[in-house]
Amino acid sequence: MSIEGAFGELAALRARPIGDLAAARAARRGFRTRIPIRRDNVLHAEQVVEARDVGLAGENFYASDRNPPYWQRAEGATDRLWLRAGVAERLGRVNARAATAGLELFLFDAWRPRSVQAYFHDVWMPNEIQRRNPALTGAALTEEVERYWSAPTDNPESPAPHETGAAVDLSLRWKGGDLLWMGSLFDDVTQLANRDRFENLDPGHFSFSDLEAQANRRLLHWLMVEEGFAGHPDEWWHFSWGDQMWAALSGEAQAHYGLAVIPE
Repeated sequence: MSIEGAFGELAALRARPIGDLAAARAARRGFRTRIPIRRDNVLHAEQVVEARDVGLAGENFYASDRNPPYWQRAEGATDRLWLRAGVAERLGRVNARAATAGLELFLFDAWRPRSVQAYFHDVWMPNEIQRRNPALTGAALTEEVERYWSAPTDNPESPAPHETGAAVDLSLRWKGGDLLWMGSLFDDVTQLANRDRFENLDPGHFSFSDLEAQANRRLLHWLMVEEGFAGHPDEWWHFSWGDQMWAALSGEAQAHYGLAVIPE
């Protein structure tokens, strides 16, 4: 079977370059202090839904002990996948489009408890970075941590993206089957995770693995972006709609969602 036969009309998205992400990386800097959250709209108080209750597939990565590179359940992790209703609805439309090629979204994480955010931001990530580079300390260490892990906060004006219920970590898989190859582990918080990591492949070091990762990252990117989502430039799996990062990356003046209220 040809690529076109396997992916149908979605094959064109696998061939479409993601493009230069320099502007997105610049726009992301300081987004939590720069972008206000609009509260005088119905979206701000929108309820959350469990993603699997509305037809999405997934398993919370942090509630498992089969989750490299951690290999342990994060204390305080939830096995639920809470999303704002409007975000879940948009994901449903992405899913319907992916289904035309026998694919579906697979969620790793959605709303995230503050304790989990704090553990990875305050403990795991800085310890791992310093284990590999003991000379990295202070502001430089914090900057590297926060390239991937947002600081937890109780401040309703600057919530971590995953505390809003508007951010989601996901991939694509054959419906009910194997994940597509994206070139790295989920949560490989190194430059290998950069969304554009495989956009400029060296012809002198060709591999089918890299070419497949390039095509699949493009497919996921365009499926999500064409439904209005914005993607973290340094994490191929992270997308959001309506939060402060989405506003910063989309050129919007305000965000729709602040801290989410999670059912007891």
